[in-house]
Amino acid sequence: MSEVVKVGMADLNVAKPPQKIRTSGLGSCVGVVLYDETIKVCGMAHVMLPNSSLGKTETMNKAKYADTALVVLLDKLKKMGANHVRLKAKLAGGSQMFKFSSSSEMMRIGPRNVEAVKEKLKELRIRVVSEDVGGTSGRTIEFDPETSKLSIRTVSQGVSEI
Repeated sequence: MSEVVKVGMADLNVAKPPQKIRTSGLGSCVGVVLYDETIKVCGMAHVMLPNSSLGKTETMNKAKYADTALVVLLDKLKKMGANHVRLKAKLAGGSQMFKFSSSSEMMRIGPRNVEAVKEKLKELRIRVVSEDVGGTSGRTIEFDPETSKLSIRTVSQGVSEI
C-alpha cells in the first residue's frame, strides 16, 4: 500500500518509493515534477504565479512562485541525494480557466505560469521531458517515483499518463 504525499496549492514536497506524490486543483496553476530516475526521488511544486516580484508580503511563500519554488525544490532533492545533472521535469496544468473579453496579459495566468516554469527550468539546466499544459480544464496529477510516470486526471477527459 503506497502512501500518497499531498501537495497543496502554493506548496511543494518530496517523495520516494513506496510513496507517490499528488496535487489537485490545477487550473491556471502548474504542477512541476522534478525527479532523479537513478535513485528514484522526486519532488512536486504547485506553482500559482509566475514571479515572486508579484509578492507583496514580508513573509513570502516561496512555493507559490515559479522562480522561487523550483530553487527550493531543487535544494530539497539534492538533500535527498538527487544528482542535478540527472534531474528531469514533467509539467501539467497552466489552463486558461476563464474567458476574458480583454486580451490583457495579466489575465493569461495559466500560459504565463507555464512560460515562467520553463524559463526557470532552462536556467537551472533541467530538461522538460513531457508536459500536459494549456487547455481550459482543471487537472489532478500524481507522480510515481518508482516508475517515473505522471498520471493526469483532467476534468471531463479521464486519465492520461506521461
